[in-house]
Amino acid sequence: MPSFLKLQDVAKSYESIEDGPPVRVLDSISLEIGEGESVAIAGPSGSGKSTLLNIIGGLDRPSSGQVSFRGEDLGKWNEKELAEFRHRRLGFIFQAHHLLPQCSVVENVLLPTLAGPQTAAERESAFERAGRLLDRVGLGARRDHRPGQLSGGERQRVAVVRALICQPQLLLADEPTGALDRASAEGLARLLVELNAEERVTLILVTHAPELAAKMGRRCQMLDGRLEEQR
Repeated sequence: MPSFLKLQDVAKSYESIEDGPPVRVLDSISLEIGEGESVAIAGPSGSGKSTLLNIIGGLDRPSSGQVSFRGEDLGKWNEKELAEFRHRRLGFIFQAHHLLPQCSVVENVLLPTLAGPQTAAERESAFERAGRLLDRVGLGARRDHRPGQLSGGERQRVAVVRALICQPQLLLADEPTGALDRASAEGLARLLVELNAEERVTLILVTHAPELAAKMGRRCQMLDGRLEEQR
């Protein structure tokens, strides 16, 4: 049976802006993740964490090496297939919530469902799921509010629900607590752990916060483009 997610000798380099040698950001990274796991990739700024997450999510391609999802090589997919992969199988959470200020909470949550044609039954199902998830994260009563009427922690919880609305198999979080105060960050960390179990979604997050990394089932350290699992 193929692995859920497998990285084999993944490397990434960028051309130098001053005609120098290429800048190597990722250096021969291999990692295997099982379905339903929670994995933290910790490390300082500039260590390559976000680049690795973008490659896993099909937003960028490695210079060499292979990323496989359920046995399928992402490197063989064209841009349309990668876009479908991101839409149907992935959920993204970023440090900034990226909510549309003119839309209500529930409208922001439902935005990913508008990427393709929907039947009336599918629209109703998505609306009901949005309501259930907003209730789950304590925002059911704020569904008609605008983002400007919410706290920072509340806006990030909306972003989490939006990432889950299409029932992804893999949830990628890039410094999800980086812009929050300590109490909000701790609350969001607990929520992500609980949703990882409840939604049966594999969770990979990158962070420079050791307290957040410690809540994940597995912890890896990124330094100078190299990845080492912490035991």
